[in-house]
Amino acid sequence: MYPIIVIPSRLASTRLPRKPLADIGGVPMIVRVVRRALAAKIGPVVVAAGDAEILDVVRDIPGVHGVLTDSALASGSDRVHAALAKVDPDGVHDVVINLQGDLPLIEPSSLTAVLKPLEDPAFDIGTLAAPVTGETEREASQVVKIACAFGENDVTRALYFSRLPIPWGEGPHWHHVGVYAWRRQALERFVSLAPSALERRESLEQLRALEAGMTIGCARIDHAPQGVDTPADLEHVRGLA
Repeated sequence: MYPIIVIPSRLASTRLPRKPLADIGGVPMIVRVVRRALAAKIGPVVVAAGDAEILDVVRDIPGVHGVLTDSALASGSDRVHAALAKVDPDGVHDVVINLQGDLPLIEPSSLTAVLKPLEDPAFDIGTLAAPVTGETEREASQVVKIACAFGENDVTRALYFSRLPIPWGEGPHWHHVGVYAWRRQALERFVSLAPSALERRESLEQLRALEAGMTIGCARIDHAPQGVDTPADLEHVRGLA
């Protein structure tokens, strides 16, 4: 594999406007995410920005390439795809890691882990799963759960994703960490598809891939990193940084 990391980022956020530029210990959030990506040392790092202000704060970071994309793009996956067309039009990088710009505390080792599923040619996409640690996390609709079973393995197939606590019955639940490793061909196919019925119903983009017959492999990590979606999340992360 010859991976590249692309971080989609835009200022328009309904719950936390101008989120990428939010200050965390004197450093904009997008800069903290970029530093984590660079620390992984697994490939070039690209910021796919929907706004020029984002590029202004990452411009002087060595080893980072900033790309301005259409602010009207519908999703992070579309933004990643658009940036790749500019920075790697010949498809030199066969795998792209889509790292969300609101994960300033993600461990660099998690970016290595998300590549593990793609060591198996049966998987089109890799992603991350962490144990759900309590009832509040399990029941929260903003925490996406994965129907999967690891057994003795650190990689397994994702059967479904939901905002409900699936599967039913005794046993562990798995928190989906929204970082993806895409085979380049899989990303090309995905962005060509219209939003699917279950995707619209659950408001989960990855269900489009499953409905289209694509396979998603989950790599197990120990802890889900704290994401930043709301002002309360931001304050929490500030206390942890």
